[in-house]
Amino acid sequence: MRNRSLQHIIPAMSVSDGAGVKIKRSLGLNPQLRFDPFLMLDCFGSEQADDYIKGFPAHPHRGFETVTYMLDGHMLHEDHLGNKGHLKSGGVQWMTAGRGIIHSEMPQQEQGLMRGFQLWLNLPAAEKMKPAAYVDISPQQIPQVEVATGVRVKVIAGSFTSDTSTVTGPITGLSTEPIFYDIRMTAGTELKVLLPAEHHAVLYPFAGSVAVKKADNLEQLKEHHAGLLNQGEHLTLVANSEVSLILLAGKPIAEPVVQYGPFVMNSNAEIEQAIRDYQRGELTAGGPATQIKLNNPA
Repeated sequence: MRNRSLQHIIPAMSVSDGAGVKIKRSLGLNPQLRFDPFLMLDCFGSEQADDYIKGFPAHPHRGFETVTYMLDGHMLHEDHLGNKGHLKSGGVQWMTAGRGIIHSEMPQQEQGLMRGFQLWLNLPAAEKMKPAAYVDISPQQIPQVEVATGVRVKVIAGSFTSDTSTVTGPITGLSTEPIFYDIRMTAGTELKVLLPAEHHAVLYPFAGSVAVKKADNLEQLKEHHAGLLNQGEHLTLVANSEVSLILLAGKPIAEPVVQYGPFVMNSNAEIEQAIRDYQRGELTAGGPATQIKLNNPA
């Protein structure tokens, strides 16, 4: 088995988006800092209401998927089709923008901690113009695995295989075969993870630091740094202290990427068409949004 190791580290930078929401952005800081199929990774987190209270008013998307994972807090999603979804602590919204969707994400709290992630996941050319789809996933629909004493894995997308069993998360069957784990480890613990050999994979510790074991060496990854891994089947993580992190993996699409703000297509001509469609009110033509089918809808 090939062991994965760190090939590149991206320190998250403080930026603002939406109506002034303060976030830490790693992937997507510029076009060179993508990792196919991942376009952007934002981590938001503050107890100061001024950092998030104005939220993300109505804005368009075309050509990719957004994944919002709410660690703490309460946001309301609304879109142009009349759909509403309350995203609360521990929940996820998985949205396929496809041909186009116009939505807003607004805080439903006036104080306290709001913390989480938003990931932009690319779509292959053949799927960029399909109808929009979305699903709200409650915390109860996300399985957790106690791998060992002091090591816990929440499986949001894909499957996680331990020594005794395989647990599958609510999101499966997508063309990029995404994997999304929330991993919690206490100091001194170790976790071995099996991944599809050719998937691109990213680690992001959001509380504490973690090390990637390479032979007899430990490669350190600090809090709020995105670690891009080389390809391989096997990954070993070692907790320097108590640590919380996410692990993302996905099948590369290997197609041209042209981005203009909230539009991600394969050519300049397609971007220009997206802009024209938006200006004419035709971005979202093609039918109502559908529900993404969950692996375990109960």
